Amino acid sequence: MSSFKKFSSLPPKTKNVVVAGGLTGFVISVYYYTMRAVGGTDELQVAIDKFEGMKNNKNENGTPAASPGS
Repeated sequence: MSSFKKFSSLPPKTKNVVVAGGLTGFVISVYYYTMRAVGGTDELQVAIDKFEGMKNNKNENGTPAASPGS
């Protein structure tokens, strides 16, 4: 609890800077964690590419491509 006593004795502007620094550090760390988690795997893009490849192979083999309206 002595650290809270030291924090309480700081001037208000210094307290604000300490709190703002802590919050900024937290937000930045959450942002980078999220970006790494989301960008780490690209499973959806791999599935889309595989589907597009299968669709193109069918079109090359003489099967007519389905029209967008059907």
